[in-house]
Amino acid sequence: MFGITVRDHLMIAHSFHGEVFGPAQRLHGATFLVDATFRREHLDADNIVVDIGLATRELAAVVGALNYRNLDNEPDFAGVNTSTEFLAKVIADRLADRVHRGTLGEGARELAGITVTLHESHVAWASHERAL
Repeated sequence: MFGITVRDHLMIAHSFHGEVFGPAQRLHGATFLVDATFRREHLDADNIVVDIGLATRELAAVVGALNYRNLDNEPDFAGVNTSTEFLAKVIADRLADRVHRGTLGEGARELAGITVTLHESHVAWASHERAL
């Protein structure tokens, strides 16, 4: 399996519901380093996984739609604990939608999967891996 990873960052505000979250139940900010890894079994005719420029652009667009937002106020996330794990899935699913629409190029339609990792800090991160 081949893979390429592109990186961006994301700054949000949010709060959580449930005793398990302790003080994070209060509104707080979070800054994430976002890695998106695109995988495929065989390289395409150009010997690449996917156009790295297109992958970078599309990750920036997905992240940009969430950046500098209070997720508690976003209708898509009403009543949802926007945990790091959950946000990794949201970003992966939105990237998958872009692959299916062709915005990462025709060659990207042969991708096998995407993994999105959100780094909360240098010692903690979460990811979501999905097939395409």
